Amino acid sequence: MTLYGGYLFYICLIFALLPAIALGVLQKPLRFYTLGISIGFICMVLADDIQQFLCFIGFFLAELALIKGYQRIRIRYGRNEKLYYGAVLLSILPLVLNKCSPIFDWNIMGILGISYLTFRTVQMIIEMYDGIITEVPVLEYSGFILFFPALSCGPIDRSRRFHEDWVKVYGREEYLEMAGTGIYKILLGLIYKLILAVQFYKWMGFFDGSQWYCAIGYAYLYGFYLFFDFAGYSLMAVGTSYILGIRTPDNFRKPFAAKDMRDFWDRWHITLSYWFRDFIFSRFIMKCVKKKWFHTRLQRASAGFMVNMFIMGMWHGLTPSYLLYGLYHGMLLALTEIYQKKSSFYKKNKDKRAYKLASWFVTLQLVMFGFLIFSGRLLELLNVGGH
Repeated sequence: MTLYGGYLFYICLIFALLPAIALGVLQKPLRFYTLGISIGFICMVLADDIQQFLCFIGFFLAELALIKGYQRIRIRYGRNEKLYYGAVLLSILPLVLNKCSPIFDWNIMGILGISYLTFRTVQMIIEMYDGIITEVPVLEYSGFILFFPALSCGPIDRSRRFHEDWVKVYGREEYLEMAGTGIYKILLGLIYKLILAVQFYKWMGFFDGSQWYCAIGYAYLYGFYLFFDFAGYSLMAVGTSYILGIRTPDNFRKPFAAKDMRDFWDRWHITLSYWFRDFIFSRFIMKCVKKKWFHTRLQRASAGFMVNMFIMGMWHGLTPSYLLYGLYHGMLLALTEIYQKKSSFYKKNKDKRAYKLASWFVTLQLVMFGFLIFSGRLLELLNVGGH
């Protein structure tokens, strides 16, 4: 079984959600049931691979030990920077090893949902260091980390937001409204993923040639395929979460309507974008200010965008296409920042309809070119390798 793949999963999901709806209607707590079926789905997904199953358990227990250990260290030694960086490095080490595996022809740390498990743990360590999180109950941490609807591909929830729903017992009307929204999102996600994404994927086959117009057609179709496939999965994950009483944040908001590149990253893979903004970009900017690495705010922001997006590219994979994709978007965000801060033309015309239309059109072309890079097709066409 795979999450959100195959008839067996969806049949099991229906039977797992029916008792949740009953509990919600009866105004009973959902948290223990949610943790139970999360463990159940993880066991079913990993049942055919005992090594993967044991690795997952080991990884979870190691991350739990790290969180509880750093909690004690934080209480005892306060904001000790070296201990904090040590905890962060330990938490991301399995993910780093996993991303480096293809380079050295290794096959290690291929753990289900390792990226999203790591994002959640690192967020908690950072906020413990900041003093925002002071207590980590084991059951709640387990519910947050093992929450199966968003386990394999997000969206990336935050532990403090998750806590609000974890401890809440909904009134009947409020729960029914949430469950209705959840069912709608699941059905819409199914249409996205099983109909629209499949159709765009088929059409991509018509643009296999090396001509320039094939590259353009492939970029657009790949972009729409990627959106409907991933947004469809995300909608189903969010919808399932709603039925379980957890308002997991949405991941997409009409990304192809973005009027500039900053607007695009406020609409595309939102929870990942915001995670990087809060825990990499902002931290880099604060470090720059503290160390006085740059003279102006614009220089700091531009460098921050480059670093932020390059790391995001590395996270996708240590391949030329993903690294180039990260640098490409970092450069676009830096240029957007410089243009919007320095250009009198922009300040004079930004609210005019014609300017907005032109800006949207240019942004869409830049986004689609980025997808051509991300797909690996651009480097294949240039004969310099892809993924």
